[in-house]
Amino acid sequence: MTDRHHLLVHGGTFAAVGDGGDISGVRGAGSPDGLFVRDARHLSRWQLTVDGAVPESLTPVADGDTARCVLVPRGGRQEPPKCTLFREQAVGDGSFVESLRVTSNHPSPTTVRLAMTVDADFTDQFELRSDHRTYTKIGATRSRQVLDDGVEFSYQRGEWRSCTTVTAEPAPDGVEETGTGARRLVWTLELAPHGTTELTLRVMARPHGDKRTRRVPASPAAMNEQLLALEGEFVEGVPFPTGWPELAAACARGLADLASLQVPATGPDGEELRVPAAGAPWFLTLLGRDALLTSLFTLPYRPQLAAATLPALAATQATETGPTSVSQPGKIVHEVRHGELAHFGQVPFGRYYGSVDATPLFLVLLGAYVEQTGDADLARRLEPHARAAIGWMLDHGGLTSRGYLVYRADQGGLANQNWKDSPGAICSADGTRASGPVMAAGAQGYAYDALRRTAWIARTVWEDETYAALLEQAAGDLRDRFQRDFWMRDLNFPALALDGEGRQVNALASDAGHLLWSGLLDKEYGEAVGRRLLEPDFFSGWGVRTLASGQSAYHPLSYHRGSVWPHDNALITLGLARYGLHDEARSVAHALVDAATATGHRLPEVLAGYGRDTHSEPVPYPHACVRESRSAAAPLALLTAVGGA
Repeated sequence: MTDRHHLLVHGGTFAAVGDGGDISGVRGAGSPDGLFVRDARHLSRWQLTVDGAVPESLTPVADGDTARCVLVPRGGRQEPPKCTLFREQAVGDGSFVESLRVTSNHPSPTTVRLAMTVDADFTDQFELRSDHRTYTKIGATRSRQVLDDGVEFSYQRGEWRSCTTVTAEPAPDGVEETGTGARRLVWTLELAPHGTTELTLRVMARPHGDKRTRRVPASPAAMNEQLLALEGEFVEGVPFPTGWPELAAACARGLADLASLQVPATGPDGEELRVPAAGAPWFLTLLGRDALLTSLFTLPYRPQLAAATLPALAATQATETGPTSVSQPGKIVHEVRHGELAHFGQVPFGRYYGSVDATPLFLVLLGAYVEQTGDADLARRLEPHARAAIGWMLDHGGLTSRGYLVYRADQGGLANQNWKDSPGAICSADGTRASGPVMAAGAQGYAYDALRRTAWIARTVWEDETYAALLEQAAGDLRDRFQRDFWMRDLNFPALALDGEGRQVNALASDAGHLLWSGLLDKEYGEAVGRRLLEPDFFSGWGVRTLASGQSAYHPLSYHRGSVWPHDNALITLGLARYGLHDEARSVAHALVDAATATGHRLPEVLAGYGRDTHSEPVPYPHACVRESRSAAAPLALLTAVGGA
């Protein structure tokens, strides 16, 4: 993360702390700090002082599942610090634990006054984004109650209720008011010569609607043991390549991250599920497209992710038309949120359907899952949902009326509703934005694959030959139309999209590689696209850029117009291998693995588009999700595409 925040993630809970383990709660710093559960900040202040002053870091927090740092009171060369503080923090399911060990450096007894300033503002994550929006909260109240061993913060707005409980062992000597709403827990510690004392602080967050009975683990070490056991389950049994240790390390790191990114969801029959969240800090929730691609990448190794994602998305499939949520019958959800603003309808993302490609990807995953595992029972169980998804593609999605999947900008939500969903991402080479209803190239590839795979299920599982033949015909017609309408003969490359008038949006973009993954292009076209993606304007040396350099629209620090996305490159690599371009596939795979190796074997959400020829290390993209499920799963897709080559 930027701004020196360090991320601790466990399921639907994450904490972002500074170098010294503190949480400042300052807004507008680019990325949020605090303890977050279900889209709300349950700790907004967590600041340690020693004898009234903030200590300095000898060893700052490093990346890891547990935050550890070493602190000392501020002093000078001639005034050695009288004590050293060893701080350790970890998160669990709705909880946060800190262990604080204070060791005297004096040969005689000494007194240390320790204080922890704590607060919980219960701010919704959408309020912390730098989008200049404000939200009215009429009737909202906050309260604080001093406990024998700590303090409890509560929040209420109508029927919405949340609370955060902070307790300490040993109990604080006092709880002071600060004048800001925060409370200060204070201890006067009498330390023996070179003696040590320990404190443990525990935080339990109870978000609205959470009625579970839970206990905070005893220590950060206990929390870490739970997470390590979960990570071990994810990593165990995966055939990592012995001849390519860097790829093996990236796969192991990715699987461990996926273990911590599992969030709760519910299936069609109310069954409890765990599905991959999109990423932390901003998207620790179910996003349809992200969960589907993550499940596809991990399918040969961890099919249980697909087995949970499919019913979870079936349970949230739209059944009616809703203008605010952009829902239509049969459409697969784009984003699910649990926060206060979503609850009161102040943002449309409680269940938001602004995605043109989640629905075909749902069908692609269902077909791939059945083919991989032979689990026909799931295909039978989800048959009504799959048929409804096909119905959406043909009807509301636009395949019948427009010949392609189409989306329109949503004024209250997303302007672009394919994977490149930032404003201006779908543009011509000169940067002109596409106007009117948009038909994005990549989504047509997904639709083609969805039709073909669902036809196979219809024939082999549902035993509906007529329906299978109908879908196969629709797929063939789509393929013919696409190559006629999207192919730019002068550039020997497909357009990024068609605009509302059917005109080609002529930016040279990485989305063409998704067409290889889907198999939409004839062999001659596919080979031309694959080789073009490895030319220097596209290929940075760390991966394929989202937009080829040299175009006016290109910017190496643009979110979707010149950056390098690991999941995008994973799809491209799978596509290159599909078309027999194995040398090219290995080149992209090696570039991504090198980028992962340079960043502790963990691939971030996105990298800047600067070339390896001028930058010997990959340049981070500001504000990227450090832990992102698609990027975590990308090394496994590379393993599928090229093996241990």
